[in-house]
Amino acid sequence: MRMKEFQASSTLFGGNAPFVEQLYEQWLENPQGVPAQWRDYFERLQLLPGPAGAGVPDVAHAPVVEAFAQRAKEGAARAAPAGAPDRKQVSVIQLVAEYRFRGCLIADLDPLRRLPKPHIVELEPGYYDLGDTDMDTVFNTGTFMGQEQASLREIIQHLRDTYCGTLGVEYMYLSSRAEKRWIQERLEPIRSRPSFSSDDKKHILERLTAAEGLERYLHTRYVGQKRFSLEGGETLIPVLDNLLQRAGAAGVQELVIGMAHRGRLNVLVNTLGKMPKSLFSEFEGQHDHSVLAGDVKYHQGFSSDINTPGGPMHLTLAFNPSHLEIVNPVVEGSVRARQHRRKDRDGSQVLPVLIHGDAAVAGQGVVQETLNLSQTRGYGTGGTVHIVINNQIGFTTSDTRDVRSTLYCTDVLKMIEAPIFHVNGDDPEAAVMAIEMALDFRMQFRKDVVVDIVCFRKLGHNEQDEPMVTQPLMYKIINSHPGTRKRYAERLASQGVIAADEADRMVATFRQALEGGFHTNKTILSNFKPPFAVDWTKYRGTKWNENDDTRIPLADLQALAERLTAVPPNFKLHPRVEKIIADRRLMGQGKIPVDWGMAENLAYASLLKEGYAVRISGQDSGRGTFFHRHAVLHDQNREKFDAGTYVPLAHIAPNQGDFVVIDSVLSEEAVLGFEYGYSTSEPNELVVWEAQFGDFANGAQVVVDQFIASGEVKWGRICGMVLMLPHGYEGQGPEHSSGRIERFLQLCADYNIQVCMPATPVQLFFLLRRQMIRPYRKPLVIFTPKSLLRHKESVSPLAEFAESKFKPVNAEWNEDLRADRVQRVVFCSGKVFFDLIAKRKELAREDVAIIRIAQLYPFPHDDFQATIDLYRNAKEVLWCQEEPGNQGAWHRIQHYLLRHMREDQILAYAMRKSSASPAVGYLSLHNEQQKELVNAAFGPVTDNLVLPVQGTARPKVSADAD
Repeated sequence: MRMKEFQASSTLFGGNAPFVEQLYEQWLENPQGVPAQWRDYFERLQLLPGPAGAGVPDVAHAPVVEAFAQRAKEGAARAAPAGAPDRKQVSVIQLVAEYRFRGCLIADLDPLRRLPKPHIVELEPGYYDLGDTDMDTVFNTGTFMGQEQASLREIIQHLRDTYCGTLGVEYMYLSSRAEKRWIQERLEPIRSRPSFSSDDKKHILERLTAAEGLERYLHTRYVGQKRFSLEGGETLIPVLDNLLQRAGAAGVQELVIGMAHRGRLNVLVNTLGKMPKSLFSEFEGQHDHSVLAGDVKYHQGFSSDINTPGGPMHLTLAFNPSHLEIVNPVVEGSVRARQHRRKDRDGSQVLPVLIHGDAAVAGQGVVQETLNLSQTRGYGTGGTVHIVINNQIGFTTSDTRDVRSTLYCTDVLKMIEAPIFHVNGDDPEAAVMAIEMALDFRMQFRKDVVVDIVCFRKLGHNEQDEPMVTQPLMYKIINSHPGTRKRYAERLASQGVIAADEADRMVATFRQALEGGFHTNKTILSNFKPPFAVDWTKYRGTKWNENDDTRIPLADLQALAERLTAVPPNFKLHPRVEKIIADRRLMGQGKIPVDWGMAENLAYASLLKEGYAVRISGQDSGRGTFFHRHAVLHDQNREKFDAGTYVPLAHIAPNQGDFVVIDSVLSEEAVLGFEYGYSTSEPNELVVWEAQFGDFANGAQVVVDQFIASGEVKWGRICGMVLMLPHGYEGQGPEHSSGRIERFLQLCADYNIQVCMPATPVQLFFLLRRQMIRPYRKPLVIFTPKSLLRHKESVSPLAEFAESKFKPVNAEWNEDLRADRVQRVVFCSGKVFFDLIAKRKELAREDVAIIRIAQLYPFPHDDFQATIDLYRNAKEVLWCQEEPGNQGAWHRIQHYLLRHMREDQILAYAMRKSSASPAVGYLSLHNEQQKELVNAAFGPVTDNLVLPVQGTARPKVSADAD
């Protein structure tokens, strides 16, 4: 019987059997009709082996009574004292469980005490038929840590002390019994009351003084300037101080912080050690000439090194824009890259810390997306410490009826079973104890954990805002609040920890340091070089076309092909995959031309052999969305879901670079942010993100706009990641046609990104190799094909991989075409090239040259000019694209074309008419449009003429021209 076999984890005893039997019968009839803790208990019983086997529902009731009676005889649990009725003993156990579940609801968490505490009847003894006459009765305390027996009065007081003070904990939803017991063992014996030495308390006060002192100094010296003050939430600074020191003692050697605006300047100075004089210069309008555009001071990042009990620790505060919480996946990616560099497999050496706002953590979807990555193989970082600066107000107004649909702002973190420590920001000691527990939990269980500091915001959303307009009641209370520092100083003075005037001396000392432009953080290390630091200087000031020879010998290509097509013995491939691998063997032998899938794999293999690591992520990236990559092979005879895979790219050569390919979760924003963060921390690894379809990148547009396109000019952050966006008009509808070339080209300036659309496999091979071989790290956006993956003409001879290199402008395909006879030069990119070739052959036209521009930005001016000069008799230049006229490359490309054209040349175009949608949804209409635009490329120039008719007659520009 299951009950008998579940004795080891039960805290019950035979005297309670009638009551338990009643509950068990109720549960069998209606699982929702019993309290949650009993429901959990009975559900777990069903998982144990029984007479009918594991997982068979239990229907026998009589043996339950016998089993519980037998437990009492065997001493399986402590018997209740003689004076305690059996049913009341069970009620006490229920009361303990309810406090663990719901005591947080009546905890003293709000320093403003604005709202009345809810009345939770389940936390009242009377709900369990326990009255005044029972208060002095001694009961077993069950699993409650501490005394084995106590009076009901003592039990209730201990429960309220533990779960309803200035620290409220949510954790009973955790599936792991070990994790729940760990929290109980930490909190219940001490009743959630921290015990710090006098020196520790003085240090907490000193850090509070620094936090408050900086804000007040800035408020008076730079009146009205935005800084997103931390006032009201100063407890964050001693919390971070304790976290860093404790993490260092636990072996953490690098720590990366992500946070938004609120309190950022305070963290920069008082935690990371940025010199106040440097901050003051930013307030006074001075700028950093090392970056082109720069950014506001409350977006800036910073790095430093501090001394900890475990040795030096490198700190990084990530740069981030105003888009709330978008820095979260960026931080996680950066941490993963650092862990990979250190071979820190379990996250014991590099720790991510994310600081959230209360409204943002509840309201921004990227939080959920990032959490969903946390326990996956490709994106896990061994757990994140989350800290919420809970101002209890989102922006200018937060009516509780509008703010969110959950009870707590942190409820979203319950999706990954992260324990949550809510703490009153006016109790710094409780907050420090909470962060100690949070860090210890993360290091023990390698899971996310949350500390929610419930505080307030003394000023408005920014220093130019007047919060009384929308929150008069809240701000009447706030304006009468003396401040956390003062309250804590008075508390320490009353305890005799500090002298009456010592707190004032701390204030004066910090003020004096600020006047000199210095901070008071004594842990900051100067002139320390972290052992795993990356030298980025070699990538600064380089050009896109230098050192771009990426050819490798033919023999090496053939050897790589052999490794790519080697399959372990007795490994059964799917018949379609077996055919693909067989064809790739022939490609490697030069017997058939190379297709896109093989070219891509060859590029990765060559880089891996040369010592570069490769990381690819995206939905279906192992197989390839279009069944083309097959970087991961699957044994059709495997018997376990987590076995029977083989990755040829992981077996290319001894001492090769690491190869990781990840079938990502169904997320664009968080995954792309993660890969960006990874790439900004690791220049020696090819980091590739592939959209399932190019247009799906719009789900991550904020990452493209605020990080990939502008991160270097704003913050000096170098990034060499690759975006692969499948693009091409095959009649698959609006969302399956366009990668939105126009959006990326609109972002192009200052040589910030590379935008390429190759039409042949060899060009993709060279593009990927070039991305690592050159001393040049800029994001690379590749509009990759769909139908061209299997186009009979879109292939490349193996010899070409050894003889050529990436060509931004591809010469005329037909070598027999005479340049002096050409009257029209058609420029294009990507798949439409093959439609144009087929049409020219059909028309037998020998006066039209068709040129592919494979690199749209940075525009290859010199190569383009050489092409124009080659066709000296051509009077017409035409741009052809598949995309509508208001999309694609047309609006960006035409001024480049005009810049290089002769005065006697005219410019025309062939494309779909402008459209609000990227593509039509009907195949017949698509085919009609495609036919029209291809015909227009060869037809007379009429209404598709660009005025003025003549070229611009501008002088030739250099290759450096933007």
